[in-house]
Amino acid sequence: MTDAEWAAVRPLLPVPAWLEGRGGQPEGYCHRQMLDAIRYLVAGGISWRAMPADFPAWGRVYAFFRRWREHGLIAEFHNRLRGRVRKREGRDAEPSAGTIDAQSVRAAASVPSASRGYDGGKKVPGRKRHIITDTLGLLLVVAVTPANVGDRDAAVGLLQRLRSLHREIILIWADGGYTGGLVDWAKERLALTLEVVKRTDDMEGFVVLPRRWMVERTFAWLMHSRRLARDYETLTATSEAMILLSMITRMGRRLARPPASGRR
Repeated sequence: MTDAEWAAVRPLLPVPAWLEGRGGQPEGYCHRQMLDAIRYLVAGGISWRAMPADFPAWGRVYAFFRRWREHGLIAEFHNRLRGRVRKREGRDAEPSAGTIDAQSVRAAASVPSASRGYDGGKKVPGRKRHIITDTLGLLLVVAVTPANVGDRDAAVGLLQRLRSLHREIILIWADGGYTGGLVDWAKERLALTLEVVKRTDDMEGFVVLPRRWMVERTFAWLMHSRRLARDYETLTATSEAMILLSMITRMGRRLARPPASGRR
């Protein structure tokens, strides 16, 4: 990352326990080295063992990544960055509306059969990524399931997580795959308005639909990371962490850019 990116993200990093006097040993490498190595892996789609010699040894980098994933530090860092980006764009740190969607991706041979499936609608064998974004396209929650899990089924747990993490949310836009009893359930159980944005009968070919394009753009952003072109991860938790890391890179670069002319 550039010096400008590091200056923007460094104050938002989780503080190691040993620096706060809570025990543990000092780390052998600085966080910038480790984050650069992980960002390189996510962007380039390489394996852990293919880590170039310019970075710390792959085992050290993987141990750092696993520790952050298991302790929820990747999500914590991501959420801090999202709040900073929203404030920079003149928004409140907590959003009040979002968009939900899912994407099916092929799974590599390293993905165990217990966590993979077949999406009959899109004819994709592998896994499915379920996400909810804010109106800027920034991730709020993400879940990875086998591809045969229906959008409405996965949305139940996803919306529950959203409600527990973001109390200000009142409106979620969705496509036609989320119709049915889910709309009433979300309103009665979670006090969420699930508004379905449908295509009309006279639409032909590709059409940019209101509100839904924001989450589609987020999927396009994620696919710029080669590690996400397929699902290579043994654990779904690792898949979710890779998605968050891809967005961390994008938000860090966004914060490093000079403000647009006229923006306060």
